[in-house]
Amino acid sequence: MRLSLSFLGFLSATFAFAQTTDSLKSKEIEAVSIIAKKPTVESKADRTVFNVANSSILAGNTTWDIVRMTPLVSIDNNDNVKAEGESVTVYINDRKSVFTGKELKEYLKTIPADNLMKIEVITSPSSRYEASGAVINIVLKKRDDEGLKGSISFTNSQNTKNNQYGSLNLNYHKKNFTQTFTGSYSDNVFITENSGRNTFYADNSVSEIDSKNTYTGKNPSFSSTSEIELSDKNNIGLVLEYFRGNGTSQSASFENNYRNDALLNSFSQDVLGRTISNKLGTNLFYKYYDKEKNRILDVNLGVNYDSEKGTTDFTRMNANNAVSELRHFENDNQNRNYFVKVDYTSPLGKGGSFEVGGKANFNNNVIPNDYLVITDNIPLANVNQFQYTENLNSLYANYSKTFFEKLETRIGLRYEFIDYKIHQNGTETRRESYGTFLPNLLVKYAFTPNYDLSLTYNHNLWRPWYSEFNDFEIPGSNGFFYRGNVNLLPNPSDRIGLKFGIYKKYFLSARYTFTDQDYWTSYTQETQNGLVKTISFPDNFKGKVEKFYLSASTNQNLIKNKLNVNLSLGWAYTDNSDFNTRNRLEGANNYLNFFSGSTNLSYTNLFNKNINLSAWMSVDNQNYGNSVANQYNFFHNISVTKIFPVAQIETSLQLINIFKRPSMNTTTFSQIGSFQSTQKWDWYGFSLTFVKRFGNQKVKENTKTDVEKNSGGSK
Repeated sequence: MRLSLSFLGFLSATFAFAQTTDSLKSKEIEAVSIIAKKPTVESKADRTVFNVANSSILAGNTTWDIVRMTPLVSIDNNDNVKAEGESVTVYINDRKSVFTGKELKEYLKTIPADNLMKIEVITSPSSRYEASGAVINIVLKKRDDEGLKGSISFTNSQNTKNNQYGSLNLNYHKKNFTQTFTGSYSDNVFITENSGRNTFYADNSVSEIDSKNTYTGKNPSFSSTSEIELSDKNNIGLVLEYFRGNGTSQSASFENNYRNDALLNSFSQDVLGRTISNKLGTNLFYKYYDKEKNRILDVNLGVNYDSEKGTTDFTRMNANNAVSELRHFENDNQNRNYFVKVDYTSPLGKGGSFEVGGKANFNNNVIPNDYLVITDNIPLANVNQFQYTENLNSLYANYSKTFFEKLETRIGLRYEFIDYKIHQNGTETRRESYGTFLPNLLVKYAFTPNYDLSLTYNHNLWRPWYSEFNDFEIPGSNGFFYRGNVNLLPNPSDRIGLKFGIYKKYFLSARYTFTDQDYWTSYTQETQNGLVKTISFPDNFKGKVEKFYLSASTNQNLIKNKLNVNLSLGWAYTDNSDFNTRNRLEGANNYLNFFSGSTNLSYTNLFNKNINLSAWMSVDNQNYGNSVANQYNFFHNISVTKIFPVAQIETSLQLINIFKRPSMNTTTFSQIGSFQSTQKWDWYGFSLTFVKRFGNQKVKENTKTDVEKNSGGSK
């Protein structure tokens, strides 16, 4: 609390000083107005681009926050990023991120939003990208300022608990050498409230579970990019990224079990977990760019490493508060990734472009687990050693051509071959090799400069994550047990999209997605030591699923480009009838439809006083697989930023979901029963941010072309 009050005092004093400084020099320097040259949201044939550079929504936010605000993007209850309700692969500067789920969330929270240039939501990616469906590409700014430039920022936020975040950004450019550095540290406490009602068909039993989880994290990180221009056409560089997680989680849960509405028994459980993780990513790159002939060669070599070591203690008590069971769980995960990637682009024929490339990728993932259970003073130890090794190699080719300046086309083909082995306690439990062809197509026709129509097609393949193969059973804080499934199969799908553009401001889209095989959460019950336990695991589901999606969006600049408004509306319809029938999912809805919408509003230089206002609102309903949302999710964010151009200081106040605390309520259907889950997230309150910029603000004329400046995904 003292830290919070001290920070507020410091912020107030700085604010007053900066305001005085600006008043004294107001006659010498005119007020700065930030006006974006590009629309905030651009809709292209294969992607939606969220141009956030110089936007007022950046103040006080992290990259994770901006991703949540991006049109078409949603976050599920496991912190998985989705686009139009479907899973995605996240890229950073066109490099596939090694992080997923909660790891990705924690890493993106360490990148200040001020470093962002744009976020691309690529719903119809070219063959350049790997086979996992839609892509979100986070593009960071490229600095070309002569000399040293940087910023330091502090954020204090108040959710259920108080949180602090600080970062340092340094950018140095001199002649042919550029160095960027970002370091950050966060000290956060997040509280999540969960409740569940699980109904089992066989014996008409019901279990009700309520839990409260508190997570405390102290996370330092840094990223560094070094780049040397050997000549006008040759660049080499090195990217380093490091994140350290030092977290503690505590939870208390209460469980009541009923049969035919009669109380059978009650339990409570306390959980204490400690985890230390280290994640290091390296990428050595070489780039050849002949701007006259528009030829690009991009070579990347990388080594990524992450480790996670943790312990978790479970104390289970009966209705009389007597200890009935103790569990101690340990893990020491080691994951290594090695890759080499080559991409080459060259003109081919009049109005044509040819792109070819490939990637060799090797993964070695080791998950050792020690699990000790003490029941009635009788210990039972279980040791597991899980190892997953994988070779994933790919080749691709894209050909693009424009005909008579109106018809744009792109055809691509990607081939991926995977060879993987799974070992459990030294014994090989599965080995498989297979290849997959992944075609894609894009056609765009401009009837006039103001009207255009795009058609896209993609065949995708989503493979299970390596940890989903690990069938070692571990307890959860909510009373459930979790294990993987060594027999999982990948999920293929086909996607067809149409997009109609009007005056480059209004866009109407339609999409059809089809699959006949998928893997989602399933459940089973087993009896151990006289107690019935519920186990959650991924499983294969056969059955046709058809999804239809319609959307409309617009981006408007009003009031002399000071007010920017982006609005998108969507309607989705899913036919699960065949899927539910084949898998005997009782009570599941055969037909689902829901409405979604989001808007970003920003006003720049209010009253000509260097005050920026912004607001973001979103409503959606997340349905996926055999899980159905029971309510719409509503998120909102309001912020005001004051800029002091002379002192190079920014201060901002942000209000986060102040009218309604975010929550999610879903029901998952399985052959044995239905499982309803409600979560309340700790993403509400307010934050104060202070940013101080320093260094040389003179910008050297950039020798790079716009193609390089705005790179971040194939066109």
